[in-house]
Amino acid sequence: MNFGTIALVTVTACIVLGIGAWISFYVGKKHNTEDDWLVGGRSLPMIVVAFTQYATAVGGGVLVAHVGISYAWGLSVFWYELFVIVGMLIIAMFANWLRKGRFSTIPEVFTRLYGQNKALLSIVAIAVILVPFGWLATQFVAFANLFSEVTGIPFTPLIIAMAIISLLFVLPGGLTSVAWSDFFFGVFMVGTSIVIAVYAVMSAGGWGQVVENVPDDMFTMPQGLTLAGAGTIVLWFFAIVPGTLTNQLYYQRVFASKSGKDARSSLYLGAIMVMIAGVYAFFIGVSVRAMNPSLGEDGREMAAGWFLTQVPTWLLALYGAFLMATIVSTTGSALQSVVANLINDLRGALIKEKTTQKKTISLSRWCTVGVTVIAATLAIIYPRALEWLVATYAYSASILAVPMLLGIILSKRFRVPVQVAFLSMGVGLAACGVAYLMGTTVPYAVFGIIGSGIAYAVALAIWKPARSEGGHVVEDNPSQDSPAPISTQDGERA
Repeated sequence: MNFGTIALVTVTACIVLGIGAWISFYVGKKHNTEDDWLVGGRSLPMIVVAFTQYATAVGGGVLVAHVGISYAWGLSVFWYELFVIVGMLIIAMFANWLRKGRFSTIPEVFTRLYGQNKALLSIVAIAVILVPFGWLATQFVAFANLFSEVTGIPFTPLIIAMAIISLLFVLPGGLTSVAWSDFFFGVFMVGTSIVIAVYAVMSAGGWGQVVENVPDDMFTMPQGLTLAGAGTIVLWFFAIVPGTLTNQLYYQRVFASKSGKDARSSLYLGAIMVMIAGVYAFFIGVSVRAMNPSLGEDGREMAAGWFLTQVPTWLLALYGAFLMATIVSTTGSALQSVVANLINDLRGALIKEKTTQKKTISLSRWCTVGVTVIAATLAIIYPRALEWLVATYAYSASILAVPMLLGIILSKRFRVPVQVAFLSMGVGLAACGVAYLMGTTVPYAVFGIIGSGIAYAVALAIWKPARSEGGHVVEDNPSQDSPAPISTQDGERA
């Protein structure tokens, strides 16, 4: 790539990121309370929450892996998006209860369900941190891999640059800054993805030419939906749905909504936009297949990179800004989530001393810098070994999915003893670890989740849950010692 092209890509990306950074600082200056940092002041507009849900969900996977899935297996790519949407819709079922509970993090949800327990709070906080920290480090690597090949800039400076950029979107105001900059990035991402998808189809000679040059079974129903294989699709389900249900990034945006109704609406709209991301990946994947079928299924991960080399300079500049916006929106969300758990949950469990709001925000900012340095250092030293961080999804889901989902459902009528949660989490972790060590062909998360579910059922038989008293919807300032019943609609019980 010549210097002029690199300069154009860089300038375009800087303009887009600069607008996002200005929004972040502007909002952060006006909203600088502890609630603003943790949960967006619990007053974010529905449309902002919807776009930040979308920007959080759509990361490097859609840009590279999902295009590859479409290249190899056509319509099968939509299973991936569908499973993300299933997870979001399940969260939407409990959105009113979650919003009215005035939670800030997932560990606080566990405290409401099972009572105050420092050990439980600490374990859940660590399990919750695994996923966003894994996202953070791997997004640094994904960014460096993509732009190192395109620009020729060395790997390490790119990771350092990405780390600094990520800080710009978190430090001003925590979740409030991240959400409003995500809103801008989300709008930009939706518009740009449509432009890029249309260009890909036109480059392949139009949709008719794409259909003619691509195997028929990639488009036909139901063959196109089954090309990836039933086994692969089932494994996607067990990886994605539990992972979505235990991903704190989605929950924090529910907590940040003005109301339970807004929270549900934002999830519905976010789900629609996630499906649009699947459409983007599908059209680019099959278009690349029509233009260059020689990559084969084994080379599907190269499909997005190959397409990047075929676009004109003006679109490459737009594409580069699109990639930057997508990755930055994910890293900012992940970074803020990790810090929220460290300061709000782990620190609260280990240190009794209360601090002022000003000091808490200051600690959060320093912690943000520290987490960023650790993630960037890990990305530089172990750029290929970071694949093990993908396992964070499996272990986190194995520990959290069953006790969280069943706990919320049972809280309508029962107070579940904390021992039930401990046994379920312990067995889930052990089953996941044993399956990993055995090298099972089935993802070890499946064994962890099944083991956790069986343990939960056994534990309920041993430690009988007490019937919950009171049939009221959760109040604004509920007691931490007794869980409130679920409400799925404003003012209605489930």
